[in-house]
Amino acid sequence: MSQSLALVVSYRGTDYHGFQYQSPSIPTIQGDLQQALSRVADERVEVTCAGRTDTGVHATHQVVSFSTGVDRPLQAWIRGTNRYLSNDVAVTWAGEVGPDFSARFSAEYRRYFYLIDNQPIRSPMLSDGLTHEWRPLDHHLMARAARALVGEHDFTSFRAASCSARTAVRRISEIDVRRLGTLVVIDVTANAFLHHMVRNIAAVLIEIGAGKRPDSWAGDLLSRRDRSEGGATAAPNGLYLVDVGYPASFGLPAGPDLPHLYSILAT
Repeated sequence: MSQSLALVVSYRGTDYHGFQYQSPSIPTIQGDLQQALSRVADERVEVTCAGRTDTGVHATHQVVSFSTGVDRPLQAWIRGTNRYLSNDVAVTWAGEVGPDFSARFSAEYRRYFYLIDNQPIRSPMLSDGLTHEWRPLDHHLMARAARALVGEHDFTSFRAASCSARTAVRRISEIDVRRLGTLVVIDVTANAFLHHMVRNIAAVLIEIGAGKRPDSWAGDLLSRRDRSEGGATAAPNGLYLVDVGYPASFGLPAGPDLPHLYSILAT
């Protein structure tokens, strides 16, 4: 009896060259996950993901789907797969879905956090999980600037030059910037994201928050539709995929599903 399954996966992306499989010699989340799942299934397994995160980017709630010709208990897909994964990757949930489910195409939205360690001297704790910014950031100013990005727009100014998406039109439903002590959190939800879109948004908001640009700059860049006007791309290590939303009929859990030290961000 075959199964169509969805998994929720979390990972520390520091030592990986992104999610998408490239070659056996290049460490990727997809490569390691498929290898582990194939051992549990005793057959080759290939997964589809909700969002292909880049090198160094983390996830607390990535969703993947796959079909297999074998029938295993759900706990076997969780515990068995985790047995063959490194400590940097973990399956946290498994569920059966219909054959019409796709982790990518069934998703209604994706949600990311960008975490900034905002203090004069960088902290050695969680340094690969936070982006350090020594300049004091005005998170209220950043939040005000971000409002110009809400809605359906052409985000050419915020996509990577190498982005291969057929259209740059995306719909941001929510974006917020808040401070928790020395931590500044950029929280953005959209139907989908372009390559480097969140990191380019973060870079623009950081410059605004540091007082180097007016709060109108984000909206001005959006209207120009010119990536060359936007400046550098923010580092990947502060970026987390924290939720992917689906119709309730599929029965997937909702995020953000944040571990341990990051759980305060869910409040």
